Amino acid sequence: MYLHIKRMIDIILSLLAIIILSPFFACIAVCTKLDDPGPVFFRQKRVTIHKQYFKILKFRTMKISTPKDCPTHLLENPEQYITKIGKFLRKTSLDELPQIFNILKGDMAIIGPRPALWNQYDLITERDKYGANDVLPGLTGWAQINGRDEISIVLKAKLDGEYVKKLSVIFDIRIFFKTVFSVLCSKGVKEGK
Repeated sequence: MYLHIKRMIDIILSLLAIIILSPFFACIAVCTKLDDPGPVFFRQKRVTIHKQYFKILKFRTMKISTPKDCPTHLLENPEQYITKIGKFLRKTSLDELPQIFNILKGDMAIIGPRPALWNQYDLITERDKYGANDVLPGLTGWAQINGRDEISIVLKAKLDGEYVKKLSVIFDIRIFFKTVFSVLCSKGVKEGK
């Protein structure tokens, strides 16, 4: 029952966010274009519910010359590829805002395990142990507020599984407000991740 209510909440909140944040989106788009020529948005193949694929939408934070389909932390000297505006967008997690469109479309939820890259087989396999691939991925989640980029794949999958077990409106609200706090403090963010 809660999953149907959760989906309605996702639709309403994502629509409101798109309307309210559209001037802010336009400002980021202009800054991105001025910083590095190329598209404003970055699309990347990710894993959604039941290990299906979708294209996640983000503000582009990397230069056009960046190697494709390679996680930032696997690049040699990733700092050289991050744009000036991109560094700020990553630090504040503002690069994630276009995922509101993925939420509206139904590829994601506001709260859930972060969507894995299509080639993060270790994370996908580990999540299978906990049923974490059987819920919609989220803009933020339990693993995000408990270490984000600083925790191991095994712990991340375990936390994602814990989210699936505790899935409820109260737990989602708790994660939402803890996310706001984490973003404001840049907690758990490692540059180049």
